[in-house]
Amino acid sequence: MAFFSSGSRVLVEILTRIQSAERPMPVDHTFYEFGSIRYHVEALVSDSENVYLSIATPSLSHGASPSSSSRSRLPELTLQEMKTTYGKFAEIVEPPREGYVLTLKLNFSGLTRPKDRVKAINQVSLLQSVVLSSQLKDMLGSLGSSGTMKLVYSQREPFFVSKTADERIHAIFPMRFRDDTDLAIATCFFQELQELGNSLARAPKCSWSPIPPPELRGEYVHHLTTNGGFVSFGVLSRHVRGKRAAKTAWILLNFQSYVRYHIKCTRSHIQSRMRERLETLTEAIQNARLRGNHDDDKRKSQVVNKSKKRRLISLAKAKSLRKGFRAVLDKMKRLRLRIRVRGLDRLRRQCQCFAVHKLPAPPRSSSGKELRYHRLEQ
Repeated sequence: MAFFSSGSRVLVEILTRIQSAERPMPVDHTFYEFGSIRYHVEALVSDSENVYLSIATPSLSHGASPSSSSRSRLPELTLQEMKTTYGKFAEIVEPPREGYVLTLKLNFSGLTRPKDRVKAINQVSLLQSVVLSSQLKDMLGSLGSSGTMKLVYSQREPFFVSKTADERIHAIFPMRFRDDTDLAIATCFFQELQELGNSLARAPKCSWSPIPPPELRGEYVHHLTTNGGFVSFGVLSRHVRGKRAAKTAWILLNFQSYVRYHIKCTRSHIQSRMRERLETLTEAIQNARLRGNHDDDKRKSQVVNKSKKRRLISLAKAKSLRKGFRAVLDKMKRLRLRIRVRGLDRLRRQCQCFAVHKLPAPPRSSSGKELRYHRLEQ
């Protein structure tokens, strides 16, 4: 599972800038970070060696809402944890600044090596995870040998911690979603997380069930009404010891936020893939249209060329037919003319013996009508 960084990068940058400054510089900066965390950093020119860091963070509680005492002051076990972790270069200021649960006076002058200062600054950036891990260990210690406890870190996302007789700890998260798409993505994610967690030997056991697990018997119905089921993690004893306790507490307290973050990233990825696919299909359709128009232009040009060729061919055929028809007409005219022998007229003029007598014209009747010849009978 991806791990939200529990260190504050802004806090690291501000403290590094104060330590690396050649001259003392006044700083009065307030900023917010993930998880409703509020920091306030103050440095004075008159007191350049000390930096005052205040933090306001939601604390764990047993009931439906954190009590006013937990908001104004941290438990004694948490304060002892702060002294143990930051005792070399920090002091707890009593009382804390107004509106904050803890104020530390940081002094890095005792750390001569730059490497030690960088390590101390990175350790200070993990202040919230240290506070939450100490609170979680305190509540697990008060749980006894067995039992179930409801913890509230965010008002909308409570979860349960159960401890069995064999000292196994289970963190149970009721999952609720408003959107059906988010519910479908989360269900697939929980199933894959269950298969992956059970396939690794050293990983904590993970289980997902649409119904409440047996550890939550006896809880109120409205606490167990969900549409995304229940996700359970097995927390081993080595996970809540030493330096691992802070990381374990941070993961458990931000698991539900991580699930929503994963769902948003998955939806964004799906939508980006859909947009890329849509752009690809649109480009293919446009290219097809351009090719179709180009092909149509080619076809039109081919049809025009063919029509021109046909016209030329038809004109050539018409010309050839006209020539042939004229030749036939000339031949017919020649056949209708009299046969003329060259030199016959000259010979006729020289020799009177070849005189040709003209035939008399046929007689006409008195009435002016032409006579008709009748075929004689044999």
